[in-house]
Amino acid sequence: MIRVLLADDHVLVREGLRALLAKEADIQVVAEAGDGREALRAAREARTDVVAMDLSMPLLNGLEAARQMAAWDQGPRVILLTVHAEDRYVLEAIRAGVRGYVLKKQAAADLVRAIREVSGGGVYLSPGISAAVVEAVRSPRAPVEEPLTPREREVLQLVAEGKTTKEIAVLLGVSVKTADAHRTRLMQKLDIHDIAGLTRYAIRHGIIQP
Repeated sequence: MIRVLLADDHVLVREGLRALLAKEADIQVVAEAGDGREALRAAREARTDVVAMDLSMPLLNGLEAARQMAAWDQGPRVILLTVHAEDRYVLEAIRAGVRGYVLKKQAAADLVRAIREVSGGGVYLSPGISAAVVEAVRSPRAPVEEPLTPREREVLQLVAEGKTTKEIAVLLGVSVKTADAHRTRLMQKLDIHDIAGLTRYAIRHGIIQP
């Protein structure tokens, strides 16, 4: 039995996916989550084999959650569900350790196949993904250097979502002083010194959606 976590901030989407997977004798939905941080907790607690997760989620987006799961010892295999077929999104997801990339418009047809493929150790890309990206995945080059650390990307998303320093401290489990230091270092590294500028950067780099 393949144990699956569904993570999407839209309840109706989760219900639809759960109903789809309920028809499969070898797949069981064992947990659900409405944001990236909840997905991390649920994946650990439920010991899931596969996480089917929306790319765009509050508090921690699917890509960052996938990056963290990929670093776990014997962590779950992650499938991202998204409306974005652009090459840069797919390549970044693969570099982050994502094993499946399913376009939402094809989820009904692709998700079951993707779950079985990645649970068996394979990689699954929706047929709508360009041939150039498929070739790039098969012939990986040296990864592009990421300017921000995982923690800085987390802080950037929370700042761009309008969270205060105190709220960020609570979400990250750190002191307000530490949260403020993270934010200051982030602004210095990017040479962006206002919230509007950080928000534009986060949108441009796919960390949050406009």
